[in-house]
Amino acid sequence: MLTGKQKRFLRAMGNEMDPILQVGKEGVTEAVVSSTNEALEARELIKGRVLPNSLEEPKAAAEDLAGRAGAELVQVIGRNFLLYKESKNNPTIILP
Repeated sequence: MLTGKQKRFLRAMGNEMDPILQVGKEGVTEAVVSSTNEALEARELIKGRVLPNSLEEPKAAAEDLAGRAGAELVQVIGRNFLLYKESKNNPTIILP
């Protein structure tokens, strides 16, 4: 569980990022979960977007994806969200 200070730190890092993950009209599928896990292992912090044609609400989709990927949901703004998960092999982000 992340503290408020850690979430602020990660949100500041996420400001400069572009979304690399998209949840489409199919919602949170196994393919989306596996690509999320790969991206989180490589980067630790990723930004995603729920497309307008998705049947799921952005907050619900982000929470579902975070739960299935074992990640922490840092933030949801509009249709964008931030996920964090510490890398097992190569941790690069040092939380305060």
